[in-house]
Amino acid sequence: MADPRGFLKHARETASYRDRNERLGDYREVQVEFSHEQTVTQAARCMDCGIPFCNDGCPLGNIIPDFNDLVYRGKWEDALSRLHSTNNFPEFTGMVCPAPCERSCTLGINQEPVSIKQVEFELVRRGWEEGWIHPVRPHRRTGRSVAIVGSGPAGLSAAQQLSRAGHSVTVFEQADRIGGLLRYGIPDFKLEKDAIDRRMEQMRQEGVLFQTGVRVGVDLSSVELRQSFDAVLLCMGAEAPRDLEVPGRELDGVHYAMEFLPQQNRRVAGDTLDPSADILATGRHVIVIGGGDTGSDCVGTSHRQGAASVTSLEVLPQGPEGRHSAEPWPLYPRMSFMVSSSHAEGGTRRYAVRTDRFEAEGGRVKALHGVELEFDHDELDRPIFPSGRAIEGTEFVLPADLVLLAMGFVHPVHEGLIESLGVDLDPRGNVSADTRRFETSEPGVFAAGDVRRGQSLVVWAQWEGREAARSVDAYLTGSSRLQSRSAFA
Repeated sequence: MADPRGFLKHARETASYRDRNERLGDYREVQVEFSHEQTVTQAARCMDCGIPFCNDGCPLGNIIPDFNDLVYRGKWEDALSRLHSTNNFPEFTGMVCPAPCERSCTLGINQEPVSIKQVEFELVRRGWEEGWIHPVRPHRRTGRSVAIVGSGPAGLSAAQQLSRAGHSVTVFEQADRIGGLLRYGIPDFKLEKDAIDRRMEQMRQEGVLFQTGVRVGVDLSSVELRQSFDAVLLCMGAEAPRDLEVPGRELDGVHYAMEFLPQQNRRVAGDTLDPSADILATGRHVIVIGGGDTGSDCVGTSHRQGAASVTSLEVLPQGPEGRHSAEPWPLYPRMSFMVSSSHAEGGTRRYAVRTDRFEAEGGRVKALHGVELEFDHDELDRPIFPSGRAIEGTEFVLPADLVLLAMGFVHPVHEGLIESLGVDLDPRGNVSADTRRFETSEPGVFAAGDVRRGQSLVVWAQWEGREAARSVDAYLTGSSRLQSRSAFA
């Protein structure tokens, strides 16, 4: 495997960020280009571990030791082919995936893990530069048609797989551009949108049809949808945001993160917005409630818009630097303290705090009133939620001209298509379907991605899209030749 002693010779290295002052002046990707030579060196750190836990740590089942070995031996095109065999869009995961594979790397037991995510991204970047990525058309068409509702990573992965299996695929998207949260949820400084456009063009040449600006269930009824296609795959995501029910929530200046982030993506794309509806952080004291990826995106966007101050609030205590004792290798360290590029740009982060109310001035939010919390812990020293109790005497007031609620999403939007289709829901409000067939309670209607599993990661969405495509293919033809994750487990 690569260089058996590479991990002894070389330290872990990943792409660095552009200078803070430079990157705050634009919305281009924050990463500095990583050289081919650096990529080869990092691939050489992949040790001959015998049992590659990274394969299991990756939801897609990427065959990581194989492509690392091929990169080290200079067979980049073969390495990219191996990567594409399990991952339709490595540029998406290579930029925004939190890399659970790296947390499972055997080297990570007592050293820094292999820079798997960086190697993955450099592979696909070179693939585009060298012209190795091209449309893959089926040898024949089956005469069967599939409608995919939603064009996020789950929908795009499924669409490409089903088209390559020979089916006629139409992707419906309610927004004006394809990409779902990749397009309007993730800022350009984390994922520039030409990455989506490039893949769209590839898929168009493969035969996939894209219909934007269509609210399926409203503009196109569920009855028309079922009558027009042999199978339907729901990939609309989980777009119902978690709300904060405190006094003052209704004030002007208190918004969901997904009201704020898409606006900036549209500005970067050159769209002209209605000035009366603008949500801008410029010159404002910004409070971001929620410490996850969406909250981090709000922080970075607020910095670039010129906020007077940015404060992030999280209800749970700050996690440890490194692994928590309850999450030993090879588990993904969910409770660990993470610093994103946006957090590194400035601002304040506060943990174990509760928002009690918003104060108003002239109908607009002026301040946030909160209190610090203490938590009970379980036998593994994990904070028990929602056991947080207010600590007497720790009440605080923060200036707040703009409050962004980034506390995650509870389930897909039910109004419209889901209600009209009549599919069963699970106890959390997601569309009910298992991970073997992905079929809902309605025959011929399937579900994949966040609409089925709830809010999750891009890498899980792509896996669900691929696996659901295999089930749809088998439903339409009796069997499927599309590869399954289990083949690489």
